[in-house]
Amino acid sequence: MSWQTYVDEHLMCEIEGHHLTAAAIVGEDGSVWAQSASFPQFKPEEITNIINDFKEPGTLAPIGLFLGSTKYMVIQGEPGAVIRGKKGSGGITVKKTGQALIFGIYDEPMTPGQCNMVVERLGDYLIDQGI
Repeated sequence: MSWQTYVDEHLMCEIEGHHLTAAAIVGEDGSVWAQSASFPQFKPEEITNIINDFKEPGTLAPIGLFLGSTKYMVIQGEPGAVIRGKKGSGGITVKKTGQALIFGIYDEPMTPGQCNMVVERLGDYLIDQGI
């Protein structure tokens, strides 16, 4: 299965009538493996900052998580595994696997829990596959 299929069929799937706004799978080196058409153009340092927060949890909390120049307030996550952010009525979930970052961006009416479920389920599956 191609990486684009994972994004299109697993991350951008319909959950109770709602979809993520954008999604992507990005390698730890910042290379995009696959993304939705709506995924923001990001800066390399934004990915570096996210990876650093997985290595040293809490580094993003004081400054916020930036992706595509959009700032998200960092909220509770799972140190070293999941980063969650909020902006207005939407937010972001980032799940780390062995080799990649799984991104899900949502807006109302999708809920934070629905976004978390979609992103973390795929991330856990890829971890189980050794990716």
